[in-house]
Parts: sequence; C-alpha cells; structure tokens
Amino acid sequence: MRNVTLFAQIMQTLDRFAFLKLVGKHGSDKHAKGITSWTHLVTMLFCQFSKLNSLRDVCNGLKSASGNLNHLGVSRAPCKSSLSYQNKHRAWPLFKDYYFAMMKKLVGMAQFRQTRFRIKSKILLLDSTTISLCLSLYDWAKFRKKKGAIKLHTLLDYDGCLPVYVHMTDGKPHDSTVAKELSLPADAVVVADRAYIDFPTLYRWKTNGSYFVVRLKQSVQFTRGTEKPLPEDRHQHILVDEYIELSHSKTYEKYPSKLRRVVVYDPEKDQTIELITNQFTWTANTIGELYKARWEIEIFFKEIKQLLKIKSFLGTTANAVLIQIWTAMITMLILKYLKACATYSWCLSNMVAFLRLNLFVKFDLNNLLNAPFKPPDPPESELPVQINLFEWGD
Repeated sequence: MRNVTLFAQIMQTLDRFAFLKLVGKHGSDKHAKGITSWTHLVTMLFCQFSKLNSLRDVCNGLKSASGNLNHLGVSRAPCKSSLSYQNKHRAWPLFKDYYFAMMKKLVGMAQFRQTRFRIKSKILLLDSTTISLCLSLYDWAKFRKKKGAIKLHTLLDYDGCLPVYVHMTDGKPHDSTVAKELSLPADAVVVADRAYIDFPTLYRWKTNGSYFVVRLKQSVQFTRGTEKPLPEDRHQHILVDEYIELSHSKTYEKYPSKLRRVVVYDPEKDQTIELITNQFTWTANTIGELYKARWEIEIFFKEIKQLLKIKSFLGTTANAVLIQIWTAMITMLILKYLKACATYSWCLSNMVAFLRLNLFVKFDLNNLLNAPFKPPDPPESELPVQINLFEWGD
C-alpha cells in the first residue's frame, strides 16, 4: 500500500527538470497570473485522465487530491477562471516541445519497438482525422457553411504508434496540401492512403532519399513496363508486381521517373488494392503488408478520441484547443509507456478504465499494472485474539 494516490504516482513519470528548462526557454512563467506552467500541465493531464467535461469539474476534482500533489510542486488546485485564462493566453508550443522531450526519454526506456517487419527503414504512417465543432463557438474552425471542424494531420511512428508530427488546421485544407510542407528523414518509408497522391510531393520525397507506399487512384494514367514474376508457392494474394511510368504529359513532368505498381487482393473486403512505391528491392508481400500496417494510425485516432478528452474542449480559442490536444498526446505517451512496462497483457482501453476509476486510491501503481486482479493481502490484526468465554478450564 502506498501513501500517495495513483494519479500522483503516474505524475512521477514526468521529467519536471526538462519541463522547467522549456518554461525558461519559452518564458511561460514570466507574466503568469494565478497558476504556474507546471500546475497548468498537471491540471490538464488530470483533465485527460479523468475525462471530465467542464472547467469546474476539473478544478473541483483536483482539489480533492491537492494534499497528495504537494510533492509535485502544486500548492493548490487552480480555480476555473485562472485555468480558462491560462488556456487562452499561455503559448501552446511549450506543451508540444515537452511532448517530444518526454517521448525521446520514455521511448528509450520502454520496449516500444514492434518486430513485424525486418527492414531497417523507419516506418511512418500518414493520415488525418476530423473533429467536428460548433461553428458559432469556434468561428475560426471553418469547414462548411454551417459546420465547423478541425483536422489533425498526423505522422505516426509505427514502432511505438506515437505521433512524431501533428499539425492542426481547420476542416477545409486537403490532406495533400499539408503533406507538401512535410519533410521526411532519409531512408524512411511513409505509408499513406490515396488522398496523398500528389506527384510533386512524392518526387520530392524520392529525391530526398525517402520511400513511400501509397494507394493509387483509378484516375491516374500510366503505361505498363516490365512485370516481375510472382511467387508460386506462397503470397497468392499478390496479383500484379510491375514497373510503370506515368503516361499523361503534365503528370509525367511532376514525377519523371519509374514507379513500382503492386496489386493486392483483400479477401476480407473482397476487393483489389493498387499500390505504388519507389522501393524496388523489397518483396511485393512486404509492400502489401506495409500498407496493411497503415491501419495502426486509424486505431490511434480511435483510441485518442474514445479514451481521452479530445472531441470536446474546455476553451474556444485555437490556443486552448492546441493545449488540450498536446496534453492528450502527453497522456497517450504516458499510457503507452505504462502499458509497455507492465507484465500483465493489458488492452489499452481496459487499463485506462482501471486507472480512471482509481485515480485517487492509495494503491501501488506497479502492483495494479502487473497483477490487477490479485486480491490484496489481508492486513495483520493489531488486536489480541478474543478469548472464548465459554471455554472452561480443567
């Protein structure tokens, strides 16, 4: 039995020294009124773990555990007006930089790496998700005439299924528009859906030494070249493996080089999927499996929307929304770190439910993660054994 709550033990995974260095770099506490940057971070993480719906609920909920947060540097829980003010005025890049600082630290400590592919290239998954908003409250998040929305354009590292790039826009920009500004590391392979078919962007990635696996649009015109032999004994779902060149003159000017076209049959949905790539040495089955792994980013979007507070926001300004998004990313990083360290085979949603129900319970975090269904040891009785009054001596 621990003398601090589960939430306090979870907060001990944070690197406070690294956060204070970033506070000094950004000057976030220079004109702070009411609450410091560290108190702001702890409060927003409590909002994510508890998934409360309002500023009042978050502040009142944190007050009930304020005595157990003193050792973390939080002297008192903030009031709702102070939290609302800081969400509006404190610059969101502080929380973005802290996410990447914590990811660099925790990913190196836990066993995040997946061993599904035996390739040396870093696998990156590219996609976006849309979050609907009320246009009358979020007038900056324009999407349609009477509907507001924001888009989270995300580049996910396949090894830990954690974002290495997140860019928020309103609902109007197309996915390929944001991808034009994206630079990839050399020898990395990016896997994306057909919304990212933009040949100048693909050619820029190729010239920079990166690879891509993208689903081909049916409207793209090409001429077929040399066809590679298909395996006879296995991987019967591979239908075509060939080299192609873009046939339309304007399209060829945007990508004046050969491409590899792999056609894969999906028996679950009874459809064929056409893929293009600039990687010519990997097997066709590896190309198909890489595109199948793209589903991990869809799972990530599902988890962050269902398990954390990211579909509704505590503030209406873009700064408040971005602070809540980046604290959600920090929360997801902590959760995946705890899941990777636990010996029990957790489903992430079950682990979040266990933690959420016991945030203020004084129980050892490691015991909860490693043996969640083991009953606690019975406490040793401090009272003497009751004498049986009806037991007569000789």
